[in-house]
Amino acid sequence: MKAVLQTKYGAPDVLKFIEVDKPFPRQDQVLIKVQAVGLNMADWRLLTGTPFFIRLMGLGKGKIPGSDMAGKVLSIGQDVKQFRPGDEVYGDIFSFGSGAFAEYVVVPEKAVAIKPSNLSFEQAAAVPMAAITALQGLRDVGGIQAGQKVLIYGASGGVGTFAVQIAKAFGAEVTAVCSTGKMDMVRSIGADHLIDYTREDFTRNGQCYDLILAANGYRSIWKYRRALNPTGVYVMAGGTMNQIFQAVLLGGLLSQKGGKSLAGLTARASQQDLLTMNELIEAGKVNPLIDRCYPFAEIREALRYLGEGHAVGKVVISMEEKQS
Repeated sequence: MKAVLQTKYGAPDVLKFIEVDKPFPRQDQVLIKVQAVGLNMADWRLLTGTPFFIRLMGLGKGKIPGSDMAGKVLSIGQDVKQFRPGDEVYGDIFSFGSGAFAEYVVVPEKAVAIKPSNLSFEQAAAVPMAAITALQGLRDVGGIQAGQKVLIYGASGGVGTFAVQIAKAFGAEVTAVCSTGKMDMVRSIGADHLIDYTREDFTRNGQCYDLILAANGYRSIWKYRRALNPTGVYVMAGGTMNQIFQAVLLGGLLSQKGGKSLAGLTARASQQDLLTMNELIEAGKVNPLIDRCYPFAEIREALRYLGEGHAVGKVVISMEEKQS
């Protein structure tokens, strides 16, 4: 089968197309014919080896990359209970060894769920990591409640576009922060209020929020803290390395007992959370936004575009030869 191998750290040119044996499912595993792959900033970081601890731990290099995928079950191991050949599934397989940049992949059945019936394979592949990051950040760490004032920083990106829609589905009043050219799109997915970060600093306009989810860009943790209500919660779900390190190193110190809480999120793949997303998507409350869809042969170009940081929503790879 065709696959992509990451030979070393660097620009997308280090990726090599190779031929490897088609895998075989064992016991609790399913063999999936990959139809589409969703790209995430995690793929870019593993490719480029940034931050440096990725290189120290040897993550990514020498492996077939790719976490988010959607496809058809071809065969199953003897202990598989949830799926049958022909089922259309999707999931984030990062915790199970990655490998979605290939024609076929084998993963444990708990790694995937039946894909939403109203989505194409390309749309479904855009969902898992970004949507679950948004869901876990808002619900599990943020404790989102109906009627709360919620701010999403980086609202036009992969995680951000899901966060806006999920927060609205939970009944929150959503303020979205993005750049000028992306405001119409963010308004179209349900944001109640919009702030153009190129023209206004939301931490200085006098507004405070019950929950802030930072999905992209950079503002110091002290500024986020200033924009919280007395019992507000700040959740770091992505952004620059400075933003990530501040949340990890300073979040606990700056949190107040019985008051403001500042924390980083380590999202984890979850079959149950994929089923939660299925409900929201099939009810029409959440829809994946795809900026560009590339054919498999142009995966290097797709990653290069992702790395530029200007994508609105998600960048997706289609395994269909004629897709563009």
